[in-house]
Amino acid sequence: MVQAYILIQTEVGKAANVAREIGAIEGVLQAEDVTGPYDVIVRAEARNVDELGKLVVARIQGVHGITRTLTCPIVHLNS
Repeated sequence: MVQAYILIQTEVGKAANVAREIGAIEGVLQAEDVTGPYDVIVRAEARNVDELGKLVVARIQGVHGITRTLTCPIVHLNS
């Protein structure tokens, strides 16, 4: 399995709705609205990098109110 954090910027006032909608998507482990340069942080998982890319592009980026995403795959450097 591949996991990643997805940092999301939203339109003003849309963070809570975006987090709630993304939280219902299969493959999303957690979606939280936050403060700072990003409005929502998501933790997601997929079987491989290709499936992760499809999840982000086809499902997550399609949520109304999102203006930008940044996907950060999780790596385990101590393995």
